Amino acid sequence: MELFSRWTLYAVPWFVTISVVGELTLGLRNAPTALVWSLFGLTVAQNVVAIPLLWRGLDLYLRGRPTGRRLPALATALAVAGLAAGIVLQGIGGPYGTGTAVRAAVLTVSPFAMVYALLVPVRTFFALHTGLGAVLAVAEAAVHPGAAASVWTFIAVLGTSALCLFSIRCSGWMLQVMYEVDANREVQARLAVAEERLRFGRDLHDVMGRNLAVIALKSELAVQLARRERPEAVTQMVEVQRIAHETQMEVRGVVRGYREADLQVELAGARSVLRAARVDCRVDFPAEDDGGAPLPEAVRSALGWVVREGTTNVLRHADAGRCAVRVRVQAGTAVLEMENDGVPTELRTGTGAGTGDGAGTGTEEGSGLKGLRERLAALGGTLESGPGDGVGTYRLRAELPLEGTV
Repeated sequence: MELFSRWTLYAVPWFVTISVVGELTLGLRNAPTALVWSLFGLTVAQNVVAIPLLWRGLDLYLRGRPTGRRLPALATALAVAGLAAGIVLQGIGGPYGTGTAVRAAVLTVSPFAMVYALLVPVRTFFALHTGLGAVLAVAEAAVHPGAAASVWTFIAVLGTSALCLFSIRCSGWMLQVMYEVDANREVQARLAVAEERLRFGRDLHDVMGRNLAVIALKSELAVQLARRERPEAVTQMVEVQRIAHETQMEVRGVVRGYREADLQVELAGARSVLRAARVDCRVDFPAEDDGGAPLPEAVRSALGWVVREGTTNVLRHADAGRCAVRVRVQAGTAVLEMENDGVPTELRTGTGAGTGDGAGTGTEEGSGLKGLRERLAALGGTLESGPGDGVGTYRLRAELPLEGTV
C-alpha cells in the first residue's frame, strides 16, 4: 500500500504537466521558442526533484525523519524560475488570454505545492501560497492590464495548492493509519501470548501448588518420623509417592491441552493468519452437516498438526499470494492437500515453503516435516511434500487410514 501511494504521488505532477502543456503550447505558439522551452524544462526539472522530496516528505510525516535543506531550496528556486519565465512570456509574448496565464501558473505551482504539502505545517503552507498567488496576480496585472487574468491566476494558485495539500495529506494520513493498525496487530499478538502464558502459569500453579505443598509437608513429617524410628514414616512416604504420581498425571493433562490440535480450529486459524498476511486462502472441508464424512479424533488431531506446520512454512519460506487447503475422504482414507505458490525455483527441492523449519537451500528437510511423518506413521499414515503442478508452487499431502483409528 505504501509503494502504491508513493508511486501515485510521484506520477501526479507528470500527469498535470502532460494535461496542461498541450493547451499552453497552443496559447504560446507565437512566443519566443527559447523562453517556451525554458518554461517546460524548468517544469520537468521540478517534477524530477519532486520525486525524492516526496519520498523524504512522507518519511518526515510518517516517521519524523529529517529531510535536509538542499533539495527543498532547489525546489523553491526552480519554482521561482518557472514562475518568472511564465511572467516574462506573458509580458513580451503578447496578450495570450486569461486561460494561458492560469495554465502557466498551474504548470509551475503544482510540483512545488505537492512537495511542500508535507514539509511545512498547514498554516505555513497556505500563507506561503497565498502570498505566491498575490505576487503572481500583481505581476499579471502589471503585464496585462485588467482584473480577469489576475483574479483567475490568484484563484488557480490557491485552488491548485489546496488540491495538492488535500491529496498529499490524505495519502499520508492513510499510510499513517495503516502503520498504526499494523502496530496494533503486533501489540494484540504480544498481549495474546502474554495472556496465554499467564493462563498456563495459573493452571500449573493450581495443579502443582497445593500438591507440592502437601508433598513438602508430608516429606518433612516422614523425616521426623524416620528419625524417631516410627513405622508411620513408611506410610507418609507412600502417600508422598501417590501425590507425586497424581501431580505428574495432572501436569500431563494440562500440557496435553496445548499439544493437541483440532483440524477445524487449525483450518480456521490458518485461513485467518494467511489472510492477515495478504495470502488468498481457500479451504475446502465439508462439515458433517453438509454431507462430510466424520473423522476420528486421532485423525483430526494429526491433520490439524499438518495444517499448522504447513501454514507456518508458507509464512516463513514463501512469498505466497495463494494457498489452497483441501480435506476429503476417499476409499477409507482421509486425504489433506495444502498447496501454495510464491516458492522460488531454487527452493522447491530444498527446505523452502512447505518443507520444514529450515530456511536454507539444501536437500535435507527441516525437523517440522520429520516430526509430522513420525506422527502420521504412528497412525499408519504417510506425508508427501514437493513441487506442485504449477510453476513456483509447493504441495503438502497427508494420508491417514480411517480404519483402526479412534
